[in-house]
Amino acid sequence: MPIIMLDPGHGGTDPGATGNNLQEKQLTLTIALKVQKLLEDQYIADARLTRESDVYVGLSERADTANRLGADYFVSLHHNAGGGTGFESFIYPGTSATETGRRQDVMHAELMNFYSHYGIRDRGKKEANFAVLRETAMPAILLENLFIDSAADAQHLKDPQFIEGLSQAIALGIAKALNLQS
Repeated sequence: MPIIMLDPGHGGTDPGATGNNLQEKQLTLTIALKVQKLLEDQYIADARLTRESDVYVGLSERADTANRLGADYFVSLHHNAGGGTGFESFIYPGTSATETGRRQDVMHAELMNFYSHYGIRDRGKKEANFAVLRETAMPAILLENLFIDSAADAQHLKDPQFIEGLSQAIALGIAKALNLQS
């Protein structure tokens, strides 16, 4: 049974991005718990979380947990800040021609299929030397789901129906990327 390591970014003493009465650490955990339930209810999969509550877990510890478990896919969930808007996905530099890149193509397309219904901007498929991408031994992706400091993006992130749809899109993207059986 494939093991999917869901990584709700930030937590505990690290709130992540904040804005518009939202905290990244709370949103990422909410979405990760929903994705975990969707994956385990709808597919033959073992979905684990790097944190299941509002605690701080170091970046290397997140990667080490996935490596120890022999996870098949590492999906790190985040929300952006800094004055932009939209969605972007990241993989480790130089991996776009590997299984990691193929999975990014599938995940990115599935999420943009969801986001396109809301007119949300596609900021693209990118590469970055993030610790959770560099230190994981399996294909890994980091998803930046909208900008928490953008009023327009935050309106979506405050909508429970939108969060449910986003969680379903992430779960479906993972299922397609890993060819999970239902």
